[in-house]
Amino acid sequence: MAFSRTTRVNFLIGNGHFLSHFYVLCLPPMFIAWQRAFDVSFAELGMTIMLMSGTTAILQTPVGFLVDRHGARPFLIGGTLLMSLSLAAMGLATQFWQILALATLSGVGNSVIHPADYAILSGSVAKDRMGRSFALHTFSGNLGFSAGPPVAALLMAWIGWRGALLTVGLLGVPVVFSILLQSRVLKDQAREMVHGATTMSGRDLLTSRTMILFFLFFMLGAMAGGGVQSWLVTVLHDFKGIELEVAATALTAYMLGSTTGVLFGGWFADRFNHHVLPFVTGLTILSALLIVAVDWLNLPIMAIIGMTFLSGLALGASRTPRDIMVKDAAPPGQIGKVFGFVSAGLPLGSAVTPVPFGMLIDHGHPEMVLVLVAVILLLSLLCAGSAKVSAKTAQAIALPAE
Repeated sequence: MAFSRTTRVNFLIGNGHFLSHFYVLCLPPMFIAWQRAFDVSFAELGMTIMLMSGTTAILQTPVGFLVDRHGARPFLIGGTLLMSLSLAAMGLATQFWQILALATLSGVGNSVIHPADYAILSGSVAKDRMGRSFALHTFSGNLGFSAGPPVAALLMAWIGWRGALLTVGLLGVPVVFSILLQSRVLKDQAREMVHGATTMSGRDLLTSRTMILFFLFFMLGAMAGGGVQSWLVTVLHDFKGIELEVAATALTAYMLGSTTGVLFGGWFADRFNHHVLPFVTGLTILSALLIVAVDWLNLPIMAIIGMTFLSGLALGASRTPRDIMVKDAAPPGQIGKVFGFVSAGLPLGSAVTPVPFGMLIDHGHPEMVLVLVAVILLLSLLCAGSAKVSAKTAQAIALPAE
């Protein structure tokens, strides 16, 4: 049975996005083995994730400029191959500095994924299916995060940490070959300019009010999500006295809801494109209210699990319409740099909140963590609404050659 062109595009792009998330969370299960093999501290072990994720976040925007200038496909192929081979080479490391260097190289490859993926999806998928394609892209990344730790741990138990890294790293090679073989279906973003429109440079575009607000919208959303993922279990266990296993189940329910909601959000964005801002606003408020209710109300255990699932579902459903808002605000030919810039807010936001939220708990205020999560979500809506209004009123369109 022959698959449609859109299905093949989604499959090819989704595979690369799955790997980019999968590889990040393949590393933590290696920490104990690395500590024994290289006699390093946990702080040094943590540098592997910091270097991989930090390099990705820093390079996404400059890579976006290159994608817009030279096309996305060569960067997607090269970045995926570099990301994969770097991880595989960790299995051959004889000293820990080599692990750190390879983590950095893998982050360089990973930095290509977001700007290249969105540029290709925008050029390869029909407008009436764009929401669902964006949703599948996000969904594949979430699956990568979920699969990384258990797959890495299982492979370590079977073939050791070196064999596990070689195996998962080399998974990227057939993905690269499939992109090469099917590259004719991957079309780059459109570059047509609106006749008579005012133009701006890429730098001016990214420092415009609209893009700064979208960056803050992404960052604040990631800050809230990072707070829940890092501390929900601790808050439910220490503050509400819920058994640790049940608290972990509540977090799993939240993550499952968030992943599932992405697909619904993609369908909505395709069917009701002109109503994405009210949709995002309503669901974000609902997610915030549910997470506060879990914190404040004395609820049965099953109700807590159900409400965390619904909170994650609501927030997840708002993510794809958010991406569509950014895509619609990006001038022709500049989607790579726009998504490279605004999506850099995601790792930054995730990195910001765990420490201050942990300090709240240390100072005896675990009940304030989920309240602060809700406040951050509501603040993100101010950025979303302002960005949408600013995008509608902006008359300048950035130069595609910048």
